[in-house]
Amino acid sequence: MDLKPQETLADPSHEGRPVTSPLQPAAVTVLDSELPSVRSIPGKPPGGTQAKDRDRRIRWVEKNTGVDLTGTPLPETAELPGIIENHVGFVPLPMSIASPLVVQGTYAQGEFAVPLATLEGTLTLSMTRGLLALAMSGGCRTVHLKQELSRSPAFVLPSISETGPFLEWVNAHLGMLRAAAESTTRYGRLLRIDTVPLQNWMVLDFVYDTGNAAGQNMVTLATEAACQVIQKETGYPYYLESGFNSDKKPSRRTLSAGRGHAVSVEAQLSRDVLEFLGLTAQSVLDFQQLAVTTAQAIGILGNNLHVANALTAIYLATGQDAACVAENAVAFTQATLWEEEGLTLRMTLPSLTVGTVGGGTRLPAQQRNLTLLGCQEGPHAARKLAEIIAASALALELSLMAAVVSGTFATAHEKYGRKSQG
Repeated sequence: MDLKPQETLADPSHEGRPVTSPLQPAAVTVLDSELPSVRSIPGKPPGGTQAKDRDRRIRWVEKNTGVDLTGTPLPETAELPGIIENHVGFVPLPMSIASPLVVQGTYAQGEFAVPLATLEGTLTLSMTRGLLALAMSGGCRTVHLKQELSRSPAFVLPSISETGPFLEWVNAHLGMLRAAAESTTRYGRLLRIDTVPLQNWMVLDFVYDTGNAAGQNMVTLATEAACQVIQKETGYPYYLESGFNSDKKPSRRTLSAGRGHAVSVEAQLSRDVLEFLGLTAQSVLDFQQLAVTTAQAIGILGNNLHVANALTAIYLATGQDAACVAENAVAFTQATLWEEEGLTLRMTLPSLTVGTVGGGTRLPAQQRNLTLLGCQEGPHAARKLAEIIAASALALELSLMAAVVSGTFATAHEKYGRKSQG
């Protein structure tokens, strides 16, 4: 996001090399050997709960990013087809900013102010605390692992004896099926068709790269076109969606294969940063044993504390399909010792069904928030957004874990999660 002159923060490799930051406040080099106070880190938004404080934050965002968040731009009714039917009005949701997210990733690089739309008190402050801890450590690293979204029709065969010939036909006509599918979209690419025989049904999992779109409608229309060709040539009927791809449903397949973007994020926290959070390395490792054990005991897919909170807040703010949180809020999280008294934190989110074009991203307020993140355009804007979401989710996980382990979980919610605040 090159909206303002860029400053420098420490490279997350902890070797003191500068990385670019899109926020403007006076530069500071964050090094392990020279840990700054929280107040000296650039990109921390002004606090406060009054109207004057809100106005200060709006001015702060505009000064540092060039994006004016004043007011809530609304679309004309004529712009809403494809987003909603029987439209009658709008339900305002409060929006906040969490900052500074410092990240060096495959596509997301620099410092970001993250927009959140949420009704949960403490969430914004908690994420901000996690982001500050990561920034004090030099930021986090993200790796974009893959981008694959599928639609999984099932063809109904007369008997299991037709399984082999049908598979042979599909494999022999992949080029024809790819042409039919891609004829419906300018940006989607059919990567492959995975075949899954189940009794006398043949599930064909059409796997796509959807570009900057989340791609739910894209893969539906493309797969329908290919299935019509198959039915015409073979005579077998089909269901366009078998449920095998686990669309909007958490499953073991979601955890292993994902739908959309898969991202891993990593950060190293020194002893000083852990002390800032009220933690020690050993206290985190002790709690991790409990958290993993309880996750196994109740059958959670993977292990995380509340990834859904971060995803929902960012999804609503950036125009994503919020129902996808059902399948996206699965993750693997892990803490290991680093340099004796520090910790390395890692989290992998295998299923982030997000995009930067189409659907709710067309709404003006959501488009403005994508601009705030520098994700409104570019050949890999959606991949950049996925990395920002993953890094933000790690920050919120870190902060909640710190609150639970340090014994401040209840007092934080008592102070900030209720209407009566000082």
